[in-house]
Amino acid sequence: QLQLVESGGGLVQPGGSLRLSCAASGFTLDYYSIGWFRQAPGKDREGIACISGSDGSITYVDSVKGRFTISRDNAKGTMYLEMNSLRPEDTATYWCAASSRGDAICSGYVWYQYEYWGQGSQVTVSS
Repeated sequence: QLQLVESGGGLVQPGGSLRLSCAASGFTLDYYSIGWFRQAPGKDREGIACISGSDGSITYVDSVKGRFTISRDNAKGTMYLEMNSLRPEDTATYWCAASSRGDAICSGYVWYQYEYWGQGSQVTVSS
C-alpha cells in the first residue's frame, strides 16, 4: 500500500514545541510536492507549510511564519514539521500530504491536488 504515516502529535503547553514526522511507504518522496495541512474545530482546512516538487521553494501561511519549519529528508523518505512557540490557536488535526504535481498549491481549497495523505495527528496546545 502507498501511504504516509505520521507520528509526533500530542498535548503541549503554550510556548512549547512539537515535531511531527511523516514517513512515505511504498513510494519515493523525491520529485513530489509535500505539505502540511491542518483543520481546527469549526474552521476550514488550510495549507500551512509546503515545499514545491518543481523548484524546492517553501511556502508558509502567515500565521506560522517564524514559528514552524518544514523540511524533508529524501534519503529517509520522511518529511517533518518543527513547531515552536505553540499557541492555543494552533490546536488542530494536522496532516502531511504529497502531490505528484510539481506545482501543487499550498491551500486547503485545492486539497485534491495531493494524492497521498497521512492519517492525521492531533495537536492540542493547552495549559
